Amino acid sequence: MKEAYLYEKQSEGKVRCFLCSHRCLIADGKRGVCCVRENKAGILYTLVYEKLISANVDPIEKKPFFHFLPGSKAFSVAAPGCNFRCLHCQNHEISQLPRDKESIVGEKVSAEEIVSMALKYNCASISYTYTEPTIFFEYAYDTAAIARQKGIKNNFVTNGYMTAEALDMIAPNLDGANVDLKSFSEEFYKKICGAQLKPVLESITRMHDLGIWVEVTTLIIPTLNDAEDELREIARFLFSVSPEIPWHVSAFYPTYRLLDKPPTSPEIIRRAREIGLEEGLRYVYSGNIPGDEGENTSCYHCKKVLLKRRGYQVAENSITEGKCSHCGTPIEGVWH
Repeated sequence: MKEAYLYEKQSEGKVRCFLCSHRCLIADGKRGVCCVRENKAGILYTLVYEKLISANVDPIEKKPFFHFLPGSKAFSVAAPGCNFRCLHCQNHEISQLPRDKESIVGEKVSAEEIVSMALKYNCASISYTYTEPTIFFEYAYDTAAIARQKGIKNNFVTNGYMTAEALDMIAPNLDGANVDLKSFSEEFYKKICGAQLKPVLESITRMHDLGIWVEVTTLIIPTLNDAEDELREIARFLFSVSPEIPWHVSAFYPTYRLLDKPPTSPEIIRRAREIGLEEGLRYVYSGNIPGDEGENTSCYHCKKVLLKRRGYQVAENSITEGKCSHCGTPIEGVWH
C-alpha cells in the first residue's frame, strides 16, 4: 500500500479525501466511494498502487482521440475501481470489481516498467483508461512524470470527476483528456452514475484553461439522454468553453445493468452530430458506426476532408503542420 495524495486528517481519526468531487469523509477502517482508498489509523492509503489489471497497445482513435497524435499507438493501462457506478459500464468487470466483488486484484507492475513497455512497443503516449484514472491517481501521476522525461505523452480517458486540486497537480504532465459528458441532467447523473453533473462541467473548463487538450464523448442512450434539447445544451456548453473541442457522439449497446434500452439508431447519432455542428462546434464525430462519414475530420473553413478514418484506422491524413493542406486554416489538436 502507498499513502494517498490529496487528503487531510480530521478529528476522531477521520480523513477527508480531496482526490475526486465526492470529497469523502472516511472514518478509521473504512473506504471511500471508490472502494480503493482506505483510512488506516488516520492515514489514507491507496489500495491500487502498482496493481495493473489491464495493459494493451491500442490505436489512439479507440480512446477516442481524433485530434491527438492520430494514427499513433497508445499504451493503455488501468488499475481496478471507479468512483462512479454507471449502470451501463462496458468495463464493469474491472471498474466495479472492488464494489461488486469486494476484490482488489492486479499484477504488481511499477511506473518505470509501464514506461519501459510503452517504449518497447513504440507507443507515442500512455492512456490511463478502461477504469477511472482519478482513483489510481498516485500510480498514474508517478507514471506520467517518468513518461514525460522519456518523451512520451500522457492522456486520461475519464469521467471528469476529479477535483481542481487533482487537476492542478497532474496538469504539468497531462497532455490530453477525453472526458465522458454522460448527460446534461443532474437526475441522469444521480440515478445512472451515482454522481453529479456540475463537477464534470467544471473539470472540462479547468482542463481547457490549464492547456490540456480536451475531447468530449457522449454515449447516447435512447430515452435517457437522446432528447434534442439536451443534446443542444451539451453542444452549447462545449461551445462556451471552446468551439475547438471535438465532441464524439457515440451509439449505445445494452450492457451490464442497463439491458432494457435498445441500441442507439444511426439516425439519432447523425442528428446529434448535426446539432453539434449547428451550434458552432468545429469538430463533431459519430462513434460506434464504422464507415460513417462522421468519422472523418474536415476543415471547418473550406470543408475539405483532411483525415479519413474507418473505425480505429486512419486511411488518409492531409493535415500539414497542424494546418489544412488546402486553405491553410489551423486545425486545433496535438499533432506532433
